[in-house]
Amino acid sequence: MGSKLKVAGWITLGAVAGALTTMQLQATARNAAVPYPLDEIQQLTHVFDIVKNTYVVPIDEKKLITDAIGGMVSGLDPHSQYIEQKNVREFSENITGKFVGVGIEIGMEDGLVKVITPIEGSPAFKAGIKSGDLITKVDDTQVKGLTVEQAVKKMRGEPNTKVVLTIFRKSESRSFTVPIVRAEIQAQSVRAKVVEPGYAWLQVRQFQNKTVEDFVRRIDDVYKEDPKLKGIVLDLRNDPGGSVAASVAIASAFLQPDVVIVSTKGQLASSKSVLRANPKDYLYPEGRGLLRSLPPDPLSKLPEAIKTVPMVVLVNEGSASASEIVAGALQDHKRALVMGAQTFGKGSVQSLICLSQEQQSIDKCSGAAVKITTARYYTPSDRSIQAKGIVPDIMLDETAEGPRYSALHTREADLDKHLQSGQGAEEKDIAREKAREEARKRYEEDAAKAGKSPLKPPPELGSPEDFPLMQALNQLKNKPVQVSKTAIERKPEDATNTN
Repeated sequence: MGSKLKVAGWITLGAVAGALTTMQLQATARNAAVPYPLDEIQQLTHVFDIVKNTYVVPIDEKKLITDAIGGMVSGLDPHSQYIEQKNVREFSENITGKFVGVGIEIGMEDGLVKVITPIEGSPAFKAGIKSGDLITKVDDTQVKGLTVEQAVKKMRGEPNTKVVLTIFRKSESRSFTVPIVRAEIQAQSVRAKVVEPGYAWLQVRQFQNKTVEDFVRRIDDVYKEDPKLKGIVLDLRNDPGGSVAASVAIASAFLQPDVVIVSTKGQLASSKSVLRANPKDYLYPEGRGLLRSLPPDPLSKLPEAIKTVPMVVLVNEGSASASEIVAGALQDHKRALVMGAQTFGKGSVQSLICLSQEQQSIDKCSGAAVKITTARYYTPSDRSIQAKGIVPDIMLDETAEGPRYSALHTREADLDKHLQSGQGAEEKDIAREKAREEARKRYEEDAAKAGKSPLKPPPELGSPEDFPLMQALNQLKNKPVQVSKTAIERKPEDATNTN
């Protein structure tokens, strides 16, 4: 079991990270008719005293309380958590897309950080760092042996502080150092290009506060290059989610006004909502229904053809949360054909509550916070996304040769204590367990054959070698599509591990 989890975790690193949304809850008073469990509270304080007075070394009382709070919240489900003050800023960065760093999009190659692209206008861009550059050292720290997350932390820091990157540039066969002054960066969440005459590829990497503006700008660039588009591929693969307001806006761009995009259902009145293709539902994510004038709608700048141009949505096991909202809405309204692999299945809403009463939003939260699951997402046809995900209209493999290791990708239903869908009992998927075991063996065999040479990385998304993209284009052009012969709908797993 240990080796299974290790391999699955390695392959899906980052697939879950950031797959969440925030909505501000007003403080609610506890129902006076429901008494507190006094006996259990007394037992908690009794255990606190035992640990404090009898543990082998003195324990800080504040740490004990913090650990107790963290355990209480994280025991609910995989996405609820207590966020200490020191981690609040990092959490906020995932939502806003803003961070302090050098401004590069990265991957890994041969154990080194590979620059995918410098963000335009960033310190790295101005310093002359190029796509394909390999970062071998960050200050005095060798990158070899670090994870992506560890390397990122080394490069991020406070504004106006210096970091020295050691670069190896293959094309010039030389190494050199580049001193860079860190600055606030706005991540680019949308990419787009005309892949061939008449057809555009539009990728949303994560739904952030600036995603809608990026989206409108990229669509405008595409239509300027090719005003007579015959088809669009909306690529949501490996998009972990993020802002619900942004996802509602992106879905609204392609749909007719006022149609339902997503609904939420939970215990509190504030967690029951229906979001439509209407500016008030994506321009005021925290203040719906308030009587105030709306700001200009950025979607009003889009060409009218965006509502009717034929389109395909690409998804995979890494498409989660907000990206599942978009795929589900476009699928239910029959606006687009969904192709790829069954999505992650994170159909739950996490509300972010600052514990300091003076603070009302996470980006202004100066103290600790609690992220807690308060509702489930439902598509326009009232399908629960939770622990199931979006099933594509056409299943595709990762490559022309087959799915390879896709069965190892972790999904919501694989997570311990995952929330059930709320639509019927969950049954263990024997076929999926078998597929995962076969994929694990195949991966280990391929890794053994490769020896010291790394396994061939998957092709870059949006490139001519991107097999699912080529199949999506074939679909738009009414050409034959190489459909997966092995992929089947995956059911939610083992309800005995849920709560």
